[in-house]
Amino acid sequence: MKSTFAKLALSFTLCAMCTGVVMADGSAFTPLNFDDTAYSGSGSTAPAQTTTINSAAAEAAGNESMQSAILKLDNAQVEVRNELLNAKTQYADVDAQYTSIKAQRKALKSQIKSIERRINQIDKAKEKIRKNMV
Repeated sequence: MKSTFAKLALSFTLCAMCTGVVMADGSAFTPLNFDDTAYSGSGSTAPAQTTTINSAAAEAAGNESMQSAILKLDNAQVEVRNELLNAKTQYADVDAQYTSIKAQRKALKSQIKSIERRINQIDKAKEKIRKNMV
């Protein structure tokens, strides 16, 4: 009885300690919190305004480079789609050749079988004639 109570108390204590860590929401150390002005200790607002002006200029330059990158990716996507279209065309040609050759092979195989049957029939007829001659 004492050991179950001790285990129960130990697990409750462990859960209580972990609950504090789990419930720590909105901490300054979360990786998604990039707002440095919310946690700054300085009371002046002037540096924050100059950084927004500088960041606006940097953001405009960043937008241009992002648009350039998106345009390059669009061009690359068009090239890859053209390559895909060429590959599909070649595949269709090879597939058409394959089905044509497959049909020719099937026709030749049936022709070979019919010729072999005629040869076997001629051989049987020759054997019958030899038996009748003797």
